[in-house]
Amino acid sequence: MIPADSKFVSPWPHRLALVLVAVTFPLIWIGGLVTTYDAGMAVPDWPSTYGYNLFLYPWQTWLFGPWDLFIEHGHRLWASLAGMTTIALAVATWCCDGRRWARWLSLVALAAVIGQGVLGGMRVRMDDELFARIHGCVGPAFFALAVALAVFTSPRWRSAPAPREIPHGDRLRRLAVATTLLAYVQLVLGSALRHMPVSATPRDFRTAAVFHIVVAIALTAQIGLLLVSVVRPAIGLAACVVLQIGLGLGTWIVKYGWPVWLGGGHLIGFIVQAKGFWQAHVTTAHVALGSLILALSLVVALRSLRLVRGATLGPLRRASWELAA
Repeated sequence: MIPADSKFVSPWPHRLALVLVAVTFPLIWIGGLVTTYDAGMAVPDWPSTYGYNLFLYPWQTWLFGPWDLFIEHGHRLWASLAGMTTIALAVATWCCDGRRWARWLSLVALAAVIGQGVLGGMRVRMDDELFARIHGCVGPAFFALAVALAVFTSPRWRSAPAPREIPHGDRLRRLAVATTLLAYVQLVLGSALRHMPVSATPRDFRTAAVFHIVVAIALTAQIGLLLVSVVRPAIGLAACVVLQIGLGLGTWIVKYGWPVWLGGGHLIGFIVQAKGFWQAHVTTAHVALGSLILALSLVVALRSLRLVRGATLGPLRRASWELAA
């Protein structure tokens, strides 16, 4: 184990953190497809798959069987890869990173990935939509944690200069943190809409939809303020939000039809097709991009906390070069 005062910095924690990020983001897509196609109960047992060990399930049945089985079992296999990557990251961090807080954070990630797996298993064993909703909210949070570990273990973070004092730097840091929290609240609201129980009334649905739209407007405004304050790091975040707004509108169209206020109530030649290609992929893309927005917001927040502190007087200036990725 490397002592805390050692100057040697192993590249392996950062490499494995990047691998974990690269593995977790597709996992969110696959999990989104499972929900979109209502395939969560395609495999009725857990942790086994129809009585087989997860890794010994016949590949011919998996690859050439029903589509629901394909994506659900694939989700489990990919989740196992994320779990094994997290184990490797925790071991590498404890062996190669002298910072005690970084070691403990890697264990938090390990506990989180285990907990997420258990939540998914309980959703199957109890056939309970509540576990599905919680599972859908924990996934993006774990992705954000993986991104944070990639930031913390990066050479840029470790060699960063002392925080630079800029006018209203504290306000900038609060804005970045608030944007991250708001992005997660928006994901939770989206999960509530996505997992609306069959017993919900039209009023329940309208209320959830209105809250989702209102928070989306607030989040867009927050990111707009970040774009004014820290131009370069927030450009990608703003671009994702613009795309997300388009995907949100597209999700509504492919799930519920063309909005009346956009063209008389009907679009010639368009028919809502439940679990059709466009419905599945546009909706899932909307879910996955929400997780990416959360992760990018967190990166901006972490960089602002690391590199900026407040000054007493003066206008809020642009600090793009200080927070540049």
